[in-house]
Amino acid sequence: MLENNTTQTERKNPFFEPYNTPHDTVPFNRIEIGDYEEAFLEGIRRDDEEIEKLVNDPEAPTFENTIVRVDNENGENYYDLLSRVSTVFSCMLSAETCDELDALAQKMSPILTKHANDVKLNKRLFERIKYVYENHRELTAEEQMLLDNCYDGFVRSGALLDDEGKERLRNLTEEASLLSLQFSQNLLKENKAFTLNITDEAQLDGLPETAREAAALAAKEAGKEGWLFTLDYPSYSPFMTYSTQRELRRQLYMARNTEGTHDNTENNLEICKRLINLRREIAQLLGYETYADYVLVHRMASNAENVYKLLNDLIDAYRPTAVEEVKALEREAKQTEGDDFVMEPWDFSFYSHKLQMREYNLDAEMLRPYFELSKVIDGVFGLATRLYGITFKESKDIQVYHPDVKAYEVFDKDGSFLAVFYADFHPRKGKQGGAWMTEFQGQWIDRKGVNVRPHVSVVMNLTKPTDEKPALLTLGEVETFLHEFGHSLHGMFANTRFESLSGTNVWWDFVELPSQFMENYSVEKEFLRTFAFHYKTGEPMPDDLIERIVRSRNFMAAYACLRQVSFGLLDMAYYTQKKEFAADIIPFEKKAWEKAMVTKQLPDTCMTTQFSHIMAGGYAAGYYSYKWAEVLDADAFSVFKKNGIFDQKTAQSFRDNILSKGGTEHPMTLYKRFRGQEPTIDALLERNGIKR
Repeated sequence: MLENNTTQTERKNPFFEPYNTPHDTVPFNRIEIGDYEEAFLEGIRRDDEEIEKLVNDPEAPTFENTIVRVDNENGENYYDLLSRVSTVFSCMLSAETCDELDALAQKMSPILTKHANDVKLNKRLFERIKYVYENHRELTAEEQMLLDNCYDGFVRSGALLDDEGKERLRNLTEEASLLSLQFSQNLLKENKAFTLNITDEAQLDGLPETAREAAALAAKEAGKEGWLFTLDYPSYSPFMTYSTQRELRRQLYMARNTEGTHDNTENNLEICKRLINLRREIAQLLGYETYADYVLVHRMASNAENVYKLLNDLIDAYRPTAVEEVKALEREAKQTEGDDFVMEPWDFSFYSHKLQMREYNLDAEMLRPYFELSKVIDGVFGLATRLYGITFKESKDIQVYHPDVKAYEVFDKDGSFLAVFYADFHPRKGKQGGAWMTEFQGQWIDRKGVNVRPHVSVVMNLTKPTDEKPALLTLGEVETFLHEFGHSLHGMFANTRFESLSGTNVWWDFVELPSQFMENYSVEKEFLRTFAFHYKTGEPMPDDLIERIVRSRNFMAAYACLRQVSFGLLDMAYYTQKKEFAADIIPFEKKAWEKAMVTKQLPDTCMTTQFSHIMAGGYAAGYYSYKWAEVLDADAFSVFKKNGIFDQKTAQSFRDNILSKGGTEHPMTLYKRFRGQEPTIDALLERNGIKR
C-alpha cells in the first residue's frame, strides 16, 4: 500500500496576511470565530515587540522616530494587526453578534484593557514622548496636533501618576471596560427578548398595511402564528403611532421603557451606578473634580458651565412653545375621548399623529410609497454627486458580513478611487438597535506617500421589505440615512497624513456637524423631487404633499428639542458628581431632567438603563453634543440656503475646510474658515420657527 504524502494545505488566519481582496477589504467569508482571539493575542505580542524596539532605540527621540511610530503609521514590513482585528471584531459585536462573540468579548475585554494600560503607562515610552514634546523641530499644524494629542493622551491615561496611582487606574479602567460591555450585551438581550404576538386580527385595528405585513413576516420568521411586534424601531414606532388598542400600546411602551430594570440577569441599574462612580474616580485620580471636567477639556464647550448655558438657553427659548404643543395634543385627545381623558405616555405618538393629520393632512404612511429604499439610496448618493461630484458603484466582489449589507466603490469627481462604502440597512437578531457609522479602515498617507483610502460603514435599522412590498421608509428613516451618510462623508473625504487625526476623529461636539447638516435636505423640495417617486406607478411625489412636508417640518419641534435637552441634563447630572453616587437611579433620573420635562413622568420607567450613548457609547458627559452641533449645522446650512442648496462652490468649501480636515486643527478654526465667523443660535431658532 502506497503512503499518501499529500497533506492538506494548512489554513492561515486571514488577519495575519494581506487580504488580497478588492481594495484590501475585509474577507468576511474567510474569517472564523477562532481567528479573532488568535489575532488579538498575536497583535498584542507584535505591539509589545514594536514598543520594545522603540524604547531601546539608541537615537535621540524625534517626532519621526517616536511620535509617528507611536501613532502606528505603518512601515513596509509591519502593520497594526491589533487595530485590524479590533476594528472588525467591534463592528461585528454591534452589527452581527452571537453568543460565541459575546463570550469572547467578555474574555478579551480585560486583556485588551490591560494591554492599552501597559502602553500608556510605559514609563520609558512616555519619557521619549515627553522629550519630543519639550524638544521638537518646527512642526506643521497637523504634526503639532498629533504631538499634542499623543502627549496629552498619555497624561490623561495616567503617565504622570505614581506607581500606586497607576495600579489603581489599571483596576478602574479594566472594570469600566468590562461593565460597559456587559451593559450593551444586557440591553441587546432585553431588547430581543420581548415580543408582542397577536393572533386576533381585530387587535390590529388602526395599523396600516405596511405594519401588518411586516408583523406577519416577523411571525413567520419566528415560527409563530399571527403577527409579531418587537421593540425594534420599525416595528415599535408604527404600532405606537397607529394602533387603537390602548392596552397593547401600554404593554409595548412599558416593555421598551423599562429595559434593563427587571429582576433578572440583564438588570443594568447597578452597572450604571458603578460606571458613574468608576468614571468619577478615574477623573479624580487624574486631578479633575468630576468626570465632566475631565471630558470637556477636549470639547468645544470647554467646561460644564458652557454646557449648562447652552441647555438652559434652549429651555428658555423652547419651553413656552413646547408647553403649547403638548396642550394642543391634550386638546386633540380630549376632543376624541372626552374631557375626562388623561393622556399617558403611550398615547403621545397616537394623538400626535391625529393632530398632525388635522393640521397638515400628513402622516408617515402617506409618504412611504415614495420612499422605496432603492430610490432613497439613489437620492442620497445623487445628492453627494450633485454637491461634490462623487459617484457610487455597487460591487459584488467586495465581501459583506450579511446579505442585508451592500458594498460600494466610491469615486471622486476626477474618477479616482475615493473609498469603500458599506450600508447595512435592516434590524435582525444579532444587531444592536439604533444607527451608527463606523470604519473597517481609516484614511492616512503612508511613508511611501500612498494615500490609503478608507472603508466606511453605516449601520441602521430601517423598515424591512416584506413578501408583498419592497422596503418602504418613513421620512424619519430617510433623515436617519442622511444623518449617518453625513458621518460617512466625513470619513470618505478624509485627507490627512495621520490616521488618528483623519475623518471623524474630531472632538465629539463637532463630530455631529456633518451628519446633522445632511438632515436639512430631507425637507427640501429640490432634493425630494430628485428621488421621491411612487414605488408602483413611478409618479413623482405630488407638489402639494411636498408642500405639506415643508410646512410641517416644525411640528412638535420644541417638544423634540426639550427631549434632547433632557437627555443632556441627565448625562451632565451623572458626570458632574463630585462624591460617590449612591442615589437610586430611577428617582434621580426624574429629578435630573425635570426642568426640561413638559409631559408626565411614570415612576417605573427608566432611560438610564438603556442609555447606551452615555453608558457604553463614548458620549458620557457629551450628550449635549447633539444640540451643540445643531447650532453649527443650522448656521452652516444657512450659507447653502443663501447660495443655493446644491451650490458646488459652497459644498467644495465645506469639503475642503471641514469634511477633509478631520481633527488636524481646532474645530472652531475649521468652522470659521468655512463660515467666516463663529456660529450663533439664531439660524437654529429661525429654522425651528422659534424666532422669526
